[in-house]
Amino acid sequence: MSRDLASRPPEAADIAEAEAFLAAHPEITSFDLVLIDLNGIARGKIIRRHELLPIFRSGRHLPGSILGLDVTGEDVEETGLVWADGDADRRAWPIPGSLVPLPWTSPSRGEVRLALFELDGTPMAVDPRHALARQVQLLEAEGFHPVLAYELEFYLLDRERAADGSFQPLRLPLSGERPDGIQVYGVTELDRLEPFIDAVYRGAEAQGLPVETMISEYAQGQFELTLRHGSALRAADDLAMLKRLIRALAVRHGMMACFMAKPFAGRAGSGMHVHASLADASGSNLFADPAEAALSPLLKHAVAGLLETMHESMLVFAPHFNSWRRFSAQSYAPTTPTWGTNNRSVAVRVPAGSPAGRHLEQRAAGIDSNPYLVGATVLSGMRKGLLAKADPGPETTAYAEATGDELPPDWRGAIETATRSTFLKDALGERLHHVYLALKRAEYRRFASEVTALERTLYGEIV
Repeated sequence: MSRDLASRPPEAADIAEAEAFLAAHPEITSFDLVLIDLNGIARGKIIRRHELLPIFRSGRHLPGSILGLDVTGEDVEETGLVWADGDADRRAWPIPGSLVPLPWTSPSRGEVRLALFELDGTPMAVDPRHALARQVQLLEAEGFHPVLAYELEFYLLDRERAADGSFQPLRLPLSGERPDGIQVYGVTELDRLEPFIDAVYRGAEAQGLPVETMISEYAQGQFELTLRHGSALRAADDLAMLKRLIRALAVRHGMMACFMAKPFAGRAGSGMHVHASLADASGSNLFADPAEAALSPLLKHAVAGLLETMHESMLVFAPHFNSWRRFSAQSYAPTTPTWGTNNRSVAVRVPAGSPAGRHLEQRAAGIDSNPYLVGATVLSGMRKGLLAKADPGPETTAYAEATGDELPPDWRGAIETATRSTFLKDALGERLHHVYLALKRAEYRRFASEVTALERTLYGEIV
């Protein structure tokens, strides 16, 4: 047996998938190879059509340092992935089911998503997708099959900045006007955005993305798209692909898609709400209500685990400096670890709906976070509560006021909490935990070294 075949991981896509795709799409001349890094940023390269089959046969070497880059794309030596190991190559393999056309390109291109492995075929510990896969395997070993769905909140902005450099809401394509007022759930704004919305739905269908409802959210130019639930890994894949689709289509429609958690100080932030449930081997929902007006004990155990681990998880849910601007009173972003039924002010909500389809919704994560790391952390917290048969305590039935058990106060506090966290180290894996913290510390130092315009204005001639 050749060395390439011996090291082929079982998680890699079969070459038959690529052969069938090439036969069905003779018009596609090149492919984007895409790997999602720890900041949720798509990185990779573009290959020619004739290079695709060799990648499905033998993988493709990529430097391990691709997972040790900060948000600017610079190496962070403290990760141990740069010169500490000679910037060594690992091998990237295609993810099954990820080979799709890119409907916004001309001439036609395709895309294939990659996961990174060691040269011997074992998962590369710093790849965030592997962290989620490991939590899925741990739950499946207990007889639980996790089901996830993500919500995507984002802003569509004018590509031209205001005179002071700030963002401006988009001009609606059909009218040329900027949205006026909040107009949450407004249908006029959606109607006047019709060319872009149509392109999103057509693009999602071409890529097999289970995109459903789109709404106008709680600010000018803010929108939300929901994804239909599915297996945990596929749900995170779908969100990563949808962000890429929206960003590419926005450019081609003269807009900017913004996935910052808080692009405007006085307007709503953008969340990545995670809907989660557990199924048995036959697919039946284990969180379904066992009786009228009762919640499943398993559901309540999972909620308790999420509440108990939320302090330690916040660096995953709010990974950047800007992420922490989203958390404020009466902002729909939770500031305290609480839970409740049909209550949007809590951190973990049990939505209203069919008793048979009961599930939980984790509301702390921002849209700027990595969906694989969020999924891994959510599932690990749920598993902790399930194994301990934990009790979440009484639910919050009104607005979730401060409880004296607040989340870390800021980004630096979250970094310090995550550094000490045994839970987060277990949830992400020790190696990924080390690299992630190295990236966040480097990012924090970058901000701490900057003197802002506001500082110069407030202090320049006063103090």
